[in-house]
Amino acid sequence: MNIEKIADFVSKNSTGKDKYIRIDFKNRAAVYAHFLTESNDYKDLSAKNFWRVVTDKQFADYEVSKSLNFARIFHGSDFTKLTIKNLDK
Repeated sequence: MNIEKIADFVSKNSTGKDKYIRIDFKNRAAVYAHFLTESNDYKDLSAKNFWRVVTDKQFADYEVSKSLNFARIFHGSDFTKLTIKNLDK
């Protein structure tokens, strides 16, 4: 996917604690994640089509510490589809 499509989707679909974005990839399994738009390097990364996300499995730990060690960076060209998913906990 291109930068504009991803940025537009992320800006229109802010996620809450029980709401994730499903990221489908070309060559790997889909993940449920939150895009970290508040990080200091968001503008720099997104300009290069890189996106810092915290997956649903790491989100509880990230919420406590706010450490970027729980985040992963993916390149947007590997994305095939973004959708909003509500996860029942």
